[in-house]
Amino acid sequence: MLTRENLQNGWLDRIAQNARAAGDTTQIRTEAELAACRARALAEHTRGQDLWLFAYGSLIWNPAFHFAERRQGGIWGYHRRFCLWTNLGRGTVQRPGLMLGLDRGGSCRGVLFRIAAELVEEELTLVWRREMITAAYRPTWVQGRTSSGPVRALTFTINRAHPRYAGKLGEDRVVEALATAAGPLGPCCDYLFNTHRHLAELAIHDPQLGRLCSAVRDRQASTPPEEAGATSGP
Repeated sequence: MLTRENLQNGWLDRIAQNARAAGDTTQIRTEAELAACRARALAEHTRGQDLWLFAYGSLIWNPAFHFAERRQGGIWGYHRRFCLWTNLGRGTVQRPGLMLGLDRGGSCRGVLFRIAAELVEEELTLVWRREMITAAYRPTWVQGRTSSGPVRALTFTINRAHPRYAGKLGEDRVVEALATAAGPLGPCCDYLFNTHRHLAELAIHDPQLGRLCSAVRDRQASTPPEEAGATSGP
């Protein structure tokens, strides 16, 4: 599992180096590029104030950053979708995995984390190394709605111009990738199962993820050993 210590000690950089050695052409950002991107996003945040971060995928169940408060909430204008091919953490060049992104339209329920003002720079440095190591996501300010009132929050929406953007895939193709891909962070299916389970524990119902969980388990149960090496991806 990705940990805070991994993010602090350059482990993701080593994953990226190994991927490049294996033929992956994904552009990896340098620390200077990450810092510049982070500064542009924070230019819209008032220095000295707490910052809210909206999570819709693995940040819900494995944030790896320090936070002062957590609330359930939702946003409008974006929905959760498996729409990003990955050759890094949960996939390989030969068998790419799929990751969640916030794509345009609809709405999404998830978790809002409040990061204390004095920790914003330190904690977002780790978040950027994790979420923005490539340019596949765009840091985006959104209006989060919670039972305690609205909050302005930062989140990561999909970059539709990125070469790894998958668009709207057929469900069979999504299931195939989720059921068969794996990488240094583990099987792609675990990412799906963990996200769905933790949303359910929060009483957040996502019918699409529930349907995918059932289909992926069926696909895995029906896969003969001799077909385990088949490839999938873009």
